[in-house]
Amino acid sequence: MAAHTTKMLCVSLGRIHGPRLGLCPPLGRATYATALSTDRFTGNKGPHDRGGRGPFPRRARRDPGKPRTEKMDSGDLDWTTVYPSATPFRPGSVPLPVRMGYPVKGGVPPEKKGNLELVKIPNFLHLTPAAIKKHCEALKPFCTEWPSGLDTEADLDQHFPIRVQSTSYVSAGPSVRNPAARVIHLRVKLSSLNLDDHARKKMLKLLGDRYRKDTDILTVKTDSCPLRQQNLDYAMYLLTALFHESWKTEAWESEITRADFLDYVWEDSASQHSILDTLTRMTAPGEAQGEGEAAAEEAAPPPREQLLGRAEVQEYRESVTRVKNEKESESATLRYREAVKKVLGL
Repeated sequence: MAAHTTKMLCVSLGRIHGPRLGLCPPLGRATYATALSTDRFTGNKGPHDRGGRGPFPRRARRDPGKPRTEKMDSGDLDWTTVYPSATPFRPGSVPLPVRMGYPVKGGVPPEKKGNLELVKIPNFLHLTPAAIKKHCEALKPFCTEWPSGLDTEADLDQHFPIRVQSTSYVSAGPSVRNPAARVIHLRVKLSSLNLDDHARKKMLKLLGDRYRKDTDILTVKTDSCPLRQQNLDYAMYLLTALFHESWKTEAWESEITRADFLDYVWEDSASQHSILDTLTRMTAPGEAQGEGEAAAEEAAPPPREQLLGRAEVQEYRESVTRVKNEKESESATLRYREAVKKVLGL
């Protein structure tokens, strides 16, 4: 036991000079001892041991059958049974030579079989005309007939002057909600509202750029509330508030002058007084002097209402109003020139 211990000590400390201790001769190089085996582990590379029952039997690989497209009969095929609902693209069910993808080396795009690009994108193969017709037939029992008195756009504007527009979004995203779906556009013709001249002018002043003169439609847009119904209620409230506010007459409104009007008004203007004065002097009884009082009475100037009712005066009125209220254009200037010539008889 002592000899074995001494031998191991000399192997572990080979650089210690043994003659000085009287234990063993000196060693010329360092040596190290280890208790681990350097042999590699050789595991079982064969099949899993199943207790002497042999390896697992492998199943026979089935041959791929014919795709569904080759079994389809174009005469008796009901496409709604192939794609009854929204489903990713299946190349074996679509009898079309569809290709999609990047053409390699100037060739053609890859075919539909094994094409992942066709699987990535959504398709509308479940919304064919035949499927839509089936949906409509299923929804018919829950619908009512269209009213007979609403055949034209004029009838719709008369009975339903207020139109509400909203947008629903369908997207393949993490959420089915879209923030833009809450926006409401409420449109109504200003002429359909019961407004007098004062209320109409005040309504236009309150609306600002929300009114389009060419279509006579005012638009109220609401998007401050989180829900669509809340924005609809808020839009109806704004329209009601605008209507009642336009009918109010404040104390300061009695101080408004013609310079404060939004549009030019020809009635009781300098242009109207000027044309009436000119027409009155043009029809003065100059030829009836000396022919008696009856001839003078017959040649008396017509009343003011009769002068204003003439066709040429009405045309002159419209041309002046157009020049004042609309942007300057060559057509408006030419129309004004022709109206002046007709009024003066030139």
